[in-house]
Amino acid sequence: MVKFDALADKALRREPLTHDEVLSVLTSSDDDLLELVAATFRVRRHFFERQVKLNYLVNLKSGLCPEDCTYCSQRLGSSADIVKYTWLRPDQTREAVSCGVKAGASRVCLVASGRGPTDRDVDRLGPTIEQIKTDHPGVEVCACLGLLSDGQAERLRDSGADAYNHNLNTSGERYADICTTHTFDDRVDTVEQAKHAGLSPCSGLIAGMGESDSDIVDALFALRELDPDSVPVNFLIPFEGTPLAGQWNLTPQRCLRILAAARLVFPDVEVRLAAGREIHLRGLQPLALHVVNSIFLGDYLTSEGQEGKADLEMIRDAGFVVQGAGEQTLPEERLDLVKTRHRGAGTDLPPNA
Repeated sequence: MVKFDALADKALRREPLTHDEVLSVLTSSDDDLLELVAATFRVRRHFFERQVKLNYLVNLKSGLCPEDCTYCSQRLGSSADIVKYTWLRPDQTREAVSCGVKAGASRVCLVASGRGPTDRDVDRLGPTIEQIKTDHPGVEVCACLGLLSDGQAERLRDSGADAYNHNLNTSGERYADICTTHTFDDRVDTVEQAKHAGLSPCSGLIAGMGESDSDIVDALFALRELDPDSVPVNFLIPFEGTPLAGQWNLTPQRCLRILAAARLVFPDVEVRLAAGREIHLRGLQPLALHVVNSIFLGDYLTSEGQEGKADLEMIRDAGFVVQGAGEQTLPEERLDLVKTRHRGAGTDLPPNA
């Protein structure tokens, strides 16, 4: 039997778990699931108390993507029955954002399909971001526009964007199995660009695409190398009309184990329950709140989610509270990691090298 409390103790001390330790979580028995959730809840409660951060997606441009990601309903060649449209008008975007903020979201995620934005796209979005920040002080804006070119992350930051999302999705070793039009390294580079520009890095994974337990561990460790501030965990929605249609490889129990593994790898980082939760977790969604500290509210990019009112009721009934806009996202414990340099160049002390 896996000693989950020992793993939780390591996470509470921010000691990195080994590959085998994380693998033991994913391969543990359904009979031990409640013990696993109880152990990871200790970590979640220590760093995030009982707060749940609400995020709201706005799909700025839907469908007609030239990339061939096998999991995506917007991919090249997809025949999925989704709504397709070009860029929303600024007033449409602001209206959609207002709906999410009114429902309690403290972060809005502006997403557009495509390989990556043109400079004109970034110019188009800039004033909209600025207006959102004016309309809703304290609300975070996260952009998710695909692969970034030089200078685009800085321009988004200057417009007021707080964060940039670009998921790694799976391990580097099997990335070519789910996409051939860009590489795993392309994705890593975009996250690095966003981070170096001062945007909060947001990057996660998709589970249920036929990956092994070891692949999930490898993906989590690759994400750990990027040191993201938030890690969304998506569960595959097997849309008809995509190559992964019919891939129903997840159970609610397995989803909880994946979330627990993410929490133990990222003890003091925002772990977000993302797309597919209603489909795969079903009645165990409230239990997942004991592991994650963040969820998406309402609908997703091309699929309908649980009604926002039901999300809020679920959070309340499970004994949690919604995090308000403007509240500190990262736990205070991470703030002491920011230290001004008083050694190395310009001082009499040796560098930290």
